[in-house]
Amino acid sequence: MASFQHDVLIIGAGLAGMRAALAAQGEGADIGIISKVHPVRSHSNAAQGGINAALEATDSWEEHAFDTIKGSDYLADQDSVEVLCQEAGAELIALENMGVIFNRDDQGKLGTRRFGGAKKARTYFVGDITGQAILHVMYEQMMKAQESGEPQMKLYEEWFVTSLISDGERCLGATVLDMRTGEIHTVLAKGTIMATGGFGRVYEPSTNALICTGDGMSMAWRIGAPLMDMEMVQHHPTTLKGSGVLITEGARGEGAYLLNSDGDRFMKTYAPNAMELASRDVVSRAEQTEINEGRGIDGCVLLDMRHLDEKLIHERLWQIRELGIDLAGVDVIKEPIPIKPGCHYAMGGIKTDILGQTLVPGLYAAGEVACVSVHGGNRLGANSLLDTVIFGRRAGVAAAEAGRKIDMPSAPASTIENEQQKLQALLDRPANGEKIAQIRWDLGISMDKNVAVFRDAEGLNEQQEEIKKLKARYETVPIEDKGKVFNTDLIFGLELGYLLDCAEAIVLGAITRTESRGAQYRLDYPERNDAEWLKHILLTYSPEGIRLDYQPVTITQWEPKERTY
Repeated sequence: MASFQHDVLIIGAGLAGMRAALAAQGEGADIGIISKVHPVRSHSNAAQGGINAALEATDSWEEHAFDTIKGSDYLADQDSVEVLCQEAGAELIALENMGVIFNRDDQGKLGTRRFGGAKKARTYFVGDITGQAILHVMYEQMMKAQESGEPQMKLYEEWFVTSLISDGERCLGATVLDMRTGEIHTVLAKGTIMATGGFGRVYEPSTNALICTGDGMSMAWRIGAPLMDMEMVQHHPTTLKGSGVLITEGARGEGAYLLNSDGDRFMKTYAPNAMELASRDVVSRAEQTEINEGRGIDGCVLLDMRHLDEKLIHERLWQIRELGIDLAGVDVIKEPIPIKPGCHYAMGGIKTDILGQTLVPGLYAAGEVACVSVHGGNRLGANSLLDTVIFGRRAGVAAAEAGRKIDMPSAPASTIENEQQKLQALLDRPANGEKIAQIRWDLGISMDKNVAVFRDAEGLNEQQEEIKKLKARYETVPIEDKGKVFNTDLIFGLELGYLLDCAEAIVLGAITRTESRGAQYRLDYPERNDAEWLKHILLTYSPEGIRLDYQPVTITQWEPKERTY
């Protein structure tokens, strides 16, 4: 048991966390980074298609911003979107200078592909492994920064944050479980940045890694940070049948078609202009409608790449070809691949401003865990990697600057003891009863049934009752492994608690928003209602119950219009 101190503590070592660390160190701050997995195992690895920036002379940040706002179904805060798009070009060049080898054309110029919801090709990429390529380069930069040693950057790898420390007014740091020893420690900080990613495993199946369990959202919520727009959960149109593995939007960006059981390119009915490159919510609903109306194939539609040049597939979509062969027994060069909508991304999260500051002093957030509201009701493909590096950097700078003005906090002497007692209470449960995995599976399947592409009051109310039952089951679920060293059973138990918190917030937000906008499509309220719902839903936790608040959408220069593709 020990107590550590840093000017800035970063929880999560994916792209948002590592970008925040490099930025904060650049401001002279002493950095601590906690990650429950090795950094290059972070879910940022899974981003395939690319990162957006308006760099071409024929493009502009304003056009990028408009596409983003339109794609959000006008729920994005436009001041935040302006920051995202104005700073995109410089950040992309910074990534290349760090060593990211983006695709180039025959003339040696940076190559682009067009993604859904974008009028122009502004997505820069590394084959279909863009997230992995950026993540590894960022980790190299972090190792270089660690070696410099001035100021300190310390990585706590395979440490699991169990809760945030708060004095009721501000965040003071975190209590952390060293997974290798089972010991509980405190890490105190002048500023704490949450960069833990999303909650994708609330649903089954999901494109998300098994580690995406909403840890940061739940822990921040529990100390009073509001969650915003939690009902806005993106379902990606092209996830592989059975496993739910992501099939990049880059395939459609390169010209792949969507076909139904009749062999028709059905997107002509739903988005006659953009076709397969309409926004993700539009394409997902179109696919699900085809499936529901009997024009699917075993609960799927088909993604057809047979007409694409084989050389292009080998160069730009090689991972997708391997996934199809390995997981579905389908070679995309020779036959279509079965796909369907699947849970992919959280547009909602911890409410922050454009500097990453939450409503709890001392606590910041960046990346998918945060809701600065650049994505609103629907995220455009390739804006997520951009979000991580832009707002990761901004949060790192802001936390470092704020830390210069305050003293290092101290935590009550009982902090570690209290956390030990909480974990011991879990371990002391009798080692018999139902499995953690069963509750987690029941949660995911029921969320997929009732809170997916289409929703209605009956299904949402059913899911709200189901979550109450799941939470009651969770209160008695045993931790079968009583040991200390790498007790993954204990970790899974804690993660399940975080997932249930996120699920509760998602369902309450979906029940409350009585309209259809972006990813929230209510069959019982099929129209967008700007008069009543051009606003965000904020959920604040208290032991007595969840408090609902609202905040108007920030409009700068783009008035809401009908959204067509």
